[in-house]
Amino acid sequence: MKVHLQENEVGYRIFLYIFYACAVIMASITAFGIYAMFEEWSTKGTYVMGEVLVKTEFPTSHFAKLTTWLFFSTIVGWYCVTRIGWKKTTSIPSWRLSLLQLMLVGFSTICLYEAIYNFVVLNAQITAGIVAGKVPDIDSLTIAYPDPNRPWNLIFATKMFLAGFIISTHALYLSTRPRKQHHELDA
Repeated sequence: MKVHLQENEVGYRIFLYIFYACAVIMASITAFGIYAMFEEWSTKGTYVMGEVLVKTEFPTSHFAKLTTWLFFSTIVGWYCVTRIGWKKTTSIPSWRLSLLQLMLVGFSTICLYEAIYNFVVLNAQITAGIVAGKVPDIDSLTIAYPDPNRPWNLIFATKMFLAGFIISTHALYLSTRPRKQHHELDA
């Protein structure tokens, strides 16, 4: 597998088109989520962050939920960006790269903690429901954190923080690899 794609290669264009498709998917889902959140806020006076994305199945019922599409397109879109945007990173000064790496370590740590935390809370709520004698609606489980007035859906929170962890860890990995110099770019 060729590591560095050039703009004139077919592989580069494939990654570019897939990135555009992922960007459209992410923007559409985000716009729908924001619209639905404002609708819920105006009718009920409250909302659950991400719940509409967990409960909406697309393109048909019993198919993938919008959170799954968002998770998938985020990860695939990030990978495409790393394949087509590598040239932009060759001119980053070492001091900026060092700061970026420290920031990525922080993001990775926070996202890993949040993904594990939300997953543990999700499993605890499922277990508590089963022990109480009824299996809860997993798509409706929430956590009133960080703001009790605006709870998060646990499935949404777990998937989004897991995506954040994967992306920031991959970015950290890529930032520590040896980089090409400007005179090697077209080689």
